[in-house]
Amino acid sequence: MTFSDILSLAWRTIRSNKLRTGITVSIIAFGIMALIGIITAIEAMNQSLYENFSILGANSFSIRFKERNIRFGGGPRSDLTRTKKGGNKQRNSNLDRFISFEEARRFKDQFAFPATVSISKFASGNATVLYENEKTNPNVRVIGGDENYLLNSGYTLEYGRDFNKLDVETGRNVVIIGSDLVRKLFKGKGSYAIGKLIRIGSNRYRIIGVMKERGASSFLSLDNLALVSYNNVRRVFNSGGSYNITIRANDFKQMDAAVGEATGVFRQARKLNIKEADNFYIDRSDSIVETLKNTLRFVKYAAYIIGAITLLGAAIGLTNIMLVAVSERTREIGLAKSIGAKGASIRTQFLWESILISLLGAFFGIVLGILVGNLAAIFFKTGFIVPWGWAALGAIICFFTGLLAGLYPASKASKLDPITALRYE
Repeated sequence: MTFSDILSLAWRTIRSNKLRTGITVSIIAFGIMALIGIITAIEAMNQSLYENFSILGANSFSIRFKERNIRFGGGPRSDLTRTKKGGNKQRNSNLDRFISFEEARRFKDQFAFPATVSISKFASGNATVLYENEKTNPNVRVIGGDENYLLNSGYTLEYGRDFNKLDVETGRNVVIIGSDLVRKLFKGKGSYAIGKLIRIGSNRYRIIGVMKERGASSFLSLDNLALVSYNNVRRVFNSGGSYNITIRANDFKQMDAAVGEATGVFRQARKLNIKEADNFYIDRSDSIVETLKNTLRFVKYAAYIIGAITLLGAAIGLTNIMLVAVSERTREIGLAKSIGAKGASIRTQFLWESILISLLGAFFGIVLGILVGNLAAIFFKTGFIVPWGWAALGAIICFFTGLLAGLYPASKASKLDPITALRYE
């Protein structure tokens, strides 16, 4: 028999045993679906993390007064602790001290590295913005920045102008708004919004700029933003809290040097002596993402275990089913051998039956896994994800699973004595 004849016969045999084939395919598909589904969901989470934590550019970092609490358990870890005699740890008394306006300005004046420095301050996360008879929901973020805030934070202007030093120093009531506010208050007409007066709380602001759309994600909308100057926040909002400093190095290759220089300069701005530990944190967007990705690896390892256990069970079940098939078709095998079929042809036919069943399970498992995994992509508002590499790997794994599961039954079928097989009842 030719190879195409063997494949055709194997496929007809599979189609004639729909129930048995369907059960085996379902078991294999479940294992592959779990593996591909979890991998796809993790890819969606990783993509969302990159979109959310890449507000800082690849060559940017920020200085914060405390560590971001983004770990999935155990609380934030830090080396900013001191150990007393006896082994007990004591937090640095200045660890949670806010970055003051004077410290931020002192740092900006003293930082001589070839980089752009921006000072900002969070004012409100639940502000309502009004224009004539239109108003937004009370969820607008109001941030005080300076003339470098847009550049360092990855925003670009679509209409109008950026802050100038006079806007920042005087703290006058001018504002740059995000595209969400333009859609809500001005029907999406950004050019029309320039020069208009809006009200944030009880204070009136003149719009001088409109930012290009950045998009939204499951964590926050980057466009539901009103940007004023940090001195305006000091004068109008009178809010407490810490200032944030963002540094954008002119060259990505200078990032490590910039971080080291910024650490030394800010220690001086905080007036720390040489024996005191740092009471601030350096945030690099790439390191934040990598921390979360490392945590997600444990979920990926769980997917490996689930897939491996399921495929092992499927391989055992497939072997048993192929042995049953050999028993049921003993007379058929004897008849084929009596008219000249070789043992190698019988063995190849049974092997391909096992492989085709396993590949069917891989096909349905990959399709279902991608669909299930992309439910996470919908939740995290990322694009449709197809893990081609893992899909190909899943198909290869199932191919070898079917091959190994069919080896013993195929070998047993090929070694049957034709006379004994023809007498089998």
